[in-house]
Amino acid sequence: QVQLVESGGGLVQAGGSLRLSCAASGSIFSINAMGWYRQAPGKQRELVARIPIIGTTNYADSVKGRFAISRDKNTVYLQMNSLKPEDTAVYYCNVYARYARSSDPSDYWGQGTQVTVSS
Repeated sequence: QVQLVESGGGLVQAGGSLRLSCAASGSIFSINAMGWYRQAPGKQRELVARIPIIGTTNYADSVKGRFAISRDKNTVYLQMNSLKPEDTAVYYCNVYARYARSSDPSDYWGQGTQVTVSS
């Protein structure tokens, strides 16, 4: 119904920058919100940033002032600056969307992209 394709992960030194992209395609009637989550080894998946269609964009406290989320139609971006080793994780794109007028919104997830920050 809804497919998400992520790109932009990789290896970077501390203090560096990366930009993640996630393109949503398929049967999309409407998108309610788009966002990024991350999961480090041994830890639970956590919200990094989320941009709703209506409402306020929110960020995890740990990334405020360093990361910026933006959206262009059905693509969401995460600009990550001043990266730290503790930002190392698999980053997952999330879209909360309806595939049809009559459907309830559901969460859709990307396959994940690895971000590794070396010290």
